[in-house]
Formats: sequence, C-alpha cells, structure tokens
Amino acid sequence: MEKMNQINKNRMVLLLIAGIPVTVILVASWMWYFVVNGDLDLVGLLGTANRGALVQPPRQLDEHELRDANGLSVKYADLEPRWTMLVPGKGALCNEICEHSLYLTRQIHVAMGEGFNRLQRMYISDSSVENTELQVQELSDHRPAPSGFAQYLASEHPGLKALKIDSGDYGPLLAEHGEDPSTWYLVDPQGWIMMSYNGEVSYKDAISDIKFLLKNSSE
Repeated sequence: MEKMNQINKNRMVLLLIAGIPVTVILVASWMWYFVVNGDLDLVGLLGTANRGALVQPPRQLDEHELRDANGLSVKYADLEPRWTMLVPGKGALCNEICEHSLYLTRQIHVAMGEGFNRLQRMYISDSSVENTELQVQELSDHRPAPSGFAQYLASEHPGLKALKIDSGDYGPLLAEHGEDPSTWYLVDPQGWIMMSYNGEVSYKDAISDIKFLLKNSSE
C-alpha cells in the first residue's frame, strides 16, 4: 500500500513537471497579448530601470506603408533582424533638432562597440529626402553643413536607411514626436516601436538602455 502511494506521488510530481513548460508558455502568451493591447502595465507592476519611455502599447512599423527613395514598398520584416534607432522627420525640412537627433543616434551607434552590428539606424519622414531642406549652417560637431539634405545623409550618415511614410500615418505611428520634436525611437528586431527618447535623456543613459537590451536579447 505504501509502495502504491509512493508511485502515485511520483506520477503526480512528473505530471506537475511536465505541465510547467506548457503553463509558462500559456501565461507568457496571455501577458504579451494584454501588454500589446495596452490592458496590462507589466513594467509598472514589476518596475524598470530604463531611461527611455516605454511605448504602450508597442506599435508595429509594418502596419503602415513605408517606401524607399524609388517609391518601392519596404517591409521591416524583410530586413535583416536588428534593433533600430529610428529618427522621425516631419515635413520637408530638417532643422537643428532633426540634425542633432541624427548626429546623436550616429554617435550612440558608434559607441556600441561589439554591439555595433546588431544595431541599425533609420530615418522616416512624410517627405522624400530629395524634397527635404537642411535648415542648418553648422553641424552638431561644429563643421559646416552640406548644401542639401540628401548630400548631408550621404556624407554624414552612410548606412542609414531613409524611408517615406504617408502623412496620415505619421501621427498615429510617431505620436510622441508630434509633442516633442527631439523624440527618437528604439525598434525591436520584429518591427515593434518599444521605447522613445527625447532631449531630456542623456547620451550615456540611452547607451545604457541599449546595451542592456542587447545583452538580454538573442537578436
């Protein structure tokens, strides 16, 4: 009888162990669903040390039409999966704030060291690069500015991907930038806009956030 009870106990333990992975997956899926839909403030419950502001719920880039310089549709999902520093540009001009955001994200990218190749930079505007005016005479590093915006991107920001979005989609996707033009974003490898940063967040704090994410991410 005692042996039978022990066997039953062992079976119960095995069933519990077998059920743990399934339970974890179900709970994780449930929590992610509610976080994405804005019904659960997971970070508020657990606490966070990040310096940027969480975008809640996260926004998916591929839910909006993005086009390259040739007018061809671009899907984030088709790009090499990397974390992305996204700089918005509203209207057919790039002023001091816009230029400084581009400069800042470039400096952050360079400072990432071994994490450099896991990051990329992107500029999204509702105006084409060719029709955008660079409204600065001097760059953030105190060098003379090129004569045009397209020339500026080519000479100062090689490797940056510039994309165009419809004006009607700009506000819903990049809402924080409308409130504070110094805002730029961090996008995860799946195309979700996760974090926003502005001029109040220091260069070192932004680097700290990104290094933490790269350290704890498989992509």
